[in-house]
Amino acid sequence: MFNIWFGLLFVIITFSLLLIMYRMFGRTGLFVWIGLSTILANLQVVKTIEIFGLTATLGNAMYGSAFLVTDILNERYGKKEAQKAVWLGFFTLIIMTIIMQMALIFQPHPEDIAQGALSTIFGLIPRIAAGSLAAYLVSQFTDVFIFSYLKKKFPGDRQFWIRNNGSTMISQLLDTLVFTSIAFLGTFPFDIWLEIFITTYLLKWLISILDTPFGYIAKRFPKDIN
Repeated sequence: MFNIWFGLLFVIITFSLLLIMYRMFGRTGLFVWIGLSTILANLQVVKTIEIFGLTATLGNAMYGSAFLVTDILNERYGKKEAQKAVWLGFFTLIIMTIIMQMALIFQPHPEDIAQGALSTIFGLIPRIAAGSLAAYLVSQFTDVFIFSYLKKKFPGDRQFWIRNNGSTMISQLLDTLVFTSIAFLGTFPFDIWLEIFITTYLLKWLISILDTPFGYIAKRFPKDIN
């Protein structure tokens, strides 16, 4: 029960901080958030938790916030700005992976206490990064495309929830399938992998619904704050 209530608080704080970044720094804040969320989501996903009696991974809220960012950019600044954010997140993850793999190669001091912990976390990053990079590009560009399509079919401020949820729910399904297959299939028994896949997608689906009010709040902010 603790993970459920604390998870809800975690989601609210995550999206609230996103709005603060946007309100303070405008479009620049959204681009910064994309890089930040990409890194943190791929670190958090290493940790598995139990929620609703099922096994799930962390990182869903932070990763979901990246989809909200691209939806806000697409909604307010156009498709090209959303695509720019996708590429920014993509290269941020590549840079983190390369730099941290090189950092692990350094021989630690005899009294070093960090190498083991860093190896545990970042030693998994190459496979996780491979799954994440593939899933990220497929899902984010799918999200941008579907959002742009729905924007034409369902224009107007009141129908933002259709554009936001419709694009995110479809793209997150692709994201979850690609990522969990590359990162975890074969590492965990199939039944655990299937459980992670189902719970991860359900959590992303729930987060997609929860982020909609934050999207409406963001739409009230001035476009150019800087």
